[in-house]
Amino acid sequence: MFKQNAGTTDRVIRVVLGLGLLSLVVIGPQTAWGWIGIIPLLTGLAGSCPAYIPFGISTCSSQKRQ
Repeated sequence: MFKQNAGTTDRVIRVVLGLGLLSLVVIGPQTAWGWIGIIPLLTGLAGSCPAYIPFGISTCSSQKRQ
């Protein structure tokens, strides 16, 4: 769907952040705000960030962008 524009480090950070936020739904303060964690989790797993597209940002190495 989208071309990959998130590098390995960026993706790992997004997945960890997403899982951390989602854990707020189950443990911790049990707040609904934790559902926001779905966004970084999905963008990390997909390797593409829609917010990067308008700005032309890519954290991928030049070999993966082609």
